[in-house]
Amino acid sequence: MKSIQRDIYLNRLIKRRHNGRIKIVTGVRRSGKTYLLFTLFTKWLKEQGVDDAHIIQINLEDRRNKSLRDPDMLLEYIDSKIHGADMHYIMVDEIQHVPEFEDVLNSYLQMRNADVYVTGSNARFLSKDVITTFRGRGDEVRIYPLSFSEYHSALDRPMEATLQEYMMYGGLPQIVFMETDEEKTAFLKEIYEQTYLRDIKERYVIKHEEEFEVLLNILSSTVGSLTNPQKLANTFDTLKKCDLSAVTIKKYLDYICDSFLVERASRYDVKGKKYIDTPYKYYFVDSGLKNARINFRQNDDSHTMENIIYNELRRRGYNVDVGVVPAVIRGEDGKQSRRQYEIDFVCNLGSKRYYVQSAYRMETEEKIIQEETSLRNVDDSFKKIIVLGQHTPIRRNEAGITTMSIYDFLLKENSLEL
Repeated sequence: MKSIQRDIYLNRLIKRRHNGRIKIVTGVRRSGKTYLLFTLFTKWLKEQGVDDAHIIQINLEDRRNKSLRDPDMLLEYIDSKIHGADMHYIMVDEIQHVPEFEDVLNSYLQMRNADVYVTGSNARFLSKDVITTFRGRGDEVRIYPLSFSEYHSALDRPMEATLQEYMMYGGLPQIVFMETDEEKTAFLKEIYEQTYLRDIKERYVIKHEEEFEVLLNILSSTVGSLTNPQKLANTFDTLKKCDLSAVTIKKYLDYICDSFLVERASRYDVKGKKYIDTPYKYYFVDSGLKNARINFRQNDDSHTMENIIYNELRRRGYNVDVGVVPAVIRGEDGKQSRRQYEIDFVCNLGSKRYYVQSAYRMETEEKIIQEETSLRNVDDSFKKIIVLGQHTPIRRNEAGITTMSIYDFLLKENSLEL
């Protein structure tokens, strides 16, 4: 069993070192934030010659550090560890446990010998009020559960079997070290119920607990499907005979996204170059957590693969939207009609843009046409890619559409450039 390297996040921290801002490592619980800071980044600092005494680590989830959840006690403790003019690296894990933590962190921004790094598992400390307090001095590094490349690198198994396991149980780092399906299943179900679900219920004082859990079931069962609060409200009314308003559902969806458990993808009109308000698509940050929510009943590889591709694009730093391509179609009778085609993902990073289509299988000419049509109707020169859930050589057709396997896409960091 190899150790798990998380170079993409480590490099992001290294690039932000000494930038005069508070480095905030965010992400769903148990995704590896503490390991990144306290193990990988600390190891790198020591390799650069930083003395142990200049690395100040505080784990606020440790019961023995409960007194440090008081802001004044935390401030006093950190001050007591800073000696001399050399740079000190302050690392605080799960900072959201500290009231008024903004004041504590801001206290070190003017110190030339203090470089601050914190982690947190919810959006409480990224709210508008907190951003105002930081006045642009917070610098977020979002971390996701293990990518397939990270997961695969830690195991000595064929990639095909590893991908099936990854699609089922996801990439929480603890999963890598578990041997049996029973152990993985029990872990994911327990952590979902006792950590993620309890966190959300307690933090936001959920009144309609049963309905809230049904909402999570619906999201877990319909990953990659277009939906909006009103459509979900109608579903509740039809299936559950429950009058849960669209306003309440929107609030619950925001809570789920704020907990980093799920992300929302907006629709973007590629030709009109504008966003479309609703409906949205929702993707889980980890396929294992999604499957645990529905008791591993469904085995929808197509939508799970789409979810994994979305997470990989986000891990690489892209802003990801759902593409909408309007087109005028002439029927056999000669009449024209307007249609909208969908591109799974429109990915933007600076001046770069890619159009990415997820296709689990593409074995017939009809299926090929179906997957390519939306891409062929895009009239710009940005790269267009179809990712297949099976082995296939990387090839490019006459329309400039590149087709590659899910293995090439996930395992090669520069796959979008191939």
